[in-house]
Amino acid sequence: MEVIKLHHPYQKAMIPDDDVVLVLGFFDGVHRGHQEVIEKGKQIAHERNLKLAVMTFNQHPAVVFSKVKETPIKYLSTLKQKEVLMKNLGVDYLYEVAFTSAFAGQDPQKFVDEYIVALHGKVAVVGFDYTYGGKGKDADVDHLPIYAKNRFETVVVSEKTKDSEKISSSRIRQLLSEGDLEAANELLGYVYETKGTVIHGDARGRTLGYPTANILIDHDILLPKEGVYANEIFVGNKWYQAMGSIGHNDTFEANRPLTVELNILDFDQDIYGEKVKVRWYHLLRGQVAFSSAEELIQQLEQDKENTCKYFELIK
Repeated sequence: MEVIKLHHPYQKAMIPDDDVVLVLGFFDGVHRGHQEVIEKGKQIAHERNLKLAVMTFNQHPAVVFSKVKETPIKYLSTLKQKEVLMKNLGVDYLYEVAFTSAFAGQDPQKFVDEYIVALHGKVAVVGFDYTYGGKGKDADVDHLPIYAKNRFETVVVSEKTKDSEKISSSRIRQLLSEGDLEAANELLGYVYETKGTVIHGDARGRTLGYPTANILIDHDILLPKEGVYANEIFVGNKWYQAMGSIGHNDTFEANRPLTVELNILDFDQDIYGEKVKVRWYHLLRGQVAFSSAEELIQQLEQDKENTCKYFELIK
């Protein structure tokens, strides 16, 4: 898969000559709803012997229109994660367009001319609620064939639901905020994953007999709700089972910053500075401030037992 980064206005020489089926959307998380849209594009590309291209953005459109005091966007996937997911889906060209005010300010016709026709799109595949080319009622899928002017075909993929509700990135974010990892992972079509770097903590876990890897996660990536989890962590080219904690360690000190810590089962290596991946499977319990270190150790023993039982059940 070739990744092509575009900044408006882009250089025409950056666009490959191949005619393509072009799938459009932001695709945060590349969940099962997104996968269905991309798979439809892949099917058409195969039938017509065309390349499969996807166009996405480097940041959420809301970032351009947000104000300072508004809650910052939290993503389900980084661009790098999105690239991996797209490659696994068989995408040939991934266009990552810088979503800027200049790009957003295009009228619908100019967007279609510059970002579908000029990208050699012979078929444009979009979800039922896709919008484009600025704001307004005329920038929707119903008007796309009008702007196409018979230069490409438009295919609209209908809403994908689970339990009578739309599969959406916002629904997945809500499930993660509630700690319902099973439901979130079902809608994603894979186990939710975050990336980070192992950094030094206060080493208190080691004194309790449960040393932890403190993970620095990018500030704009969404974490599940505070609690203790059954996890897997990828380090040194291998996945390990772990029990993880998102919280403030209130047992030892009030008003501590939020941390992500993992006790890796059957593991005893120095991994400071390592880039790791963390999978989030199951919420074991919420965060509790314990009255003593001994009480916390007893709970950690139970957490470890519950983590092992969980992975035995899903094997």
